[in-house]
Amino acid sequence: MPLNSLKAWLGLKESDQTDTSPLRATLDALDHLEPERARHLAAFAYLLGRVAHADQNISKEETTAMETLVREQCGLTSEQAMVVVQLAKSTNVLFAGTADFQVAREFSSLATYEQKLALLRCLFAVSATDEAISLAEESEIHRIANELRIEQKDLVAARVTHKKHLPGMK
Repeated sequence: MPLNSLKAWLGLKESDQTDTSPLRATLDALDHLEPERARHLAAFAYLLGRVAHADQNISKEETTAMETLVREQCGLTSEQAMVVVQLAKSTNVLFAGTADFQVAREFSSLATYEQKLALLRCLFAVSATDEAISLAEESEIHRIANELRIEQKDLVAARVTHKKHLPGMK
């Protein structure tokens, strides 16, 4: 997703007035990212949001976890991570289902296998924030792993690290 389209959707198109709000500065900072890195970041955040929204609710804890993971994994400031996560959450609510496969395919084409595994670990981390991974969340993680062509042994290894939070394991 081009950042200018997101700006337009948020009503933040360029104007003649100088805007010094923190949101403007953050959007400007994101606008300077290389297009490929921006696409990678947007897809990463969208896929996190896809799992968080799998149970039709994105909790405050899941949002905080997503912001932390985006900041740490993608090297963003807290403010940038907050904006990216909010946009990803909104996009998931608006386009869930219709864009899921496309975004996963885009991420898969941009990411190395190690980056895909890092995302997989993050998906489990987001879903375990409430110390219980729902069936819907686990199913969504499996769908994403399949779309990213993550090997079964790697999916199982990531799953085992969150064993105590899996459905039926409490």
